[in-house]
Amino acid sequence: MFLDTSGLLCLHHRDESEHGEACVLYRRSARKVIHNYVLAEFVALAHARRLPRALALDFVWNIAVSPAFEVVWVDRRLHEEAMTLLRKQLDKTYSLCDAVSFLVMKEKGISDALTTDKHFEQAGFRRLLRERGGDRRLH
Repeated sequence: MFLDTSGLLCLHHRDESEHGEACVLYRRSARKVIHNYVLAEFVALAHARRLPRALALDFVWNIAVSPAFEVVWVDRRLHEEAMTLLRKQLDKTYSLCDAVSFLVMKEKGISDALTTDKHFEQAGFRRLLRERGGDRRLH
């Protein structure tokens, strides 16, 4: 399973409507893949949501150093490929972080994403979380 920013928020913050479902899916998944741009985006999102900074930083630090996660560290090649993907799909509103996620998921053969972000479905992946009350964009 790939972990996206919105999925991390659902795991981290109990007030998120999909917190319980995210926790269940997280526990069930034997494979957890993420990249460092998601971690950076999560810190910014937690700040924007006014969540306690120390807790958010501890959360991403623990992910980055945990052997339970496969963390892909974005290098120049991956960054440039993501930029190329964005330029080829100007009709889409994917973020750079999303584009990197799609490339990582394809490279790793992953189809499921712990996310509420509809862009993952648009890109051909399976979005595991649906926010109650609609698809509120989290990042």
